[in-house]
Amino acid sequence: MGEVRIARAYDAAEPDDGFRVLVDRMWPRGVSKLRAALDAWMKDVAPTPELRRWWDHDPARLDEFAARYRAELDDNPAVAELRAAIDAHPVVTLVYGARDPRVSHAAVLRDHLAR
Repeated sequence: MGEVRIARAYDAAEPDDGFRVLVDRMWPRGVSKLRAALDAWMKDVAPTPELRRWWDHDPARLDEFAARYRAELDDNPAVAELRAAIDAHPVVTLVYGARDPRVSHAAVLRDHLAR
């Protein structure tokens, strides 16, 4: 399995980011396709709209969100596609649009994939 990193869509792509995958259901506002420098967009590994609305990026709900999101990921066939990309590349960067990197579904996803 390759190395999995996370990065904000609003930060510049780095030369060592490897295979860059947007893991949000919605395109990040104000970010052009050129600037995003993505290799793939895997919407289906993002939290469901219902879970995302419930969470609302509230830090107080992060632990409960993480548990619910991991349960979604366990039953999500799109995770296999992401795992295949990770197996095919030495470095994969999960790109997300959230403002706060500490309150991001991408970190939960990265940790889930590491298990």
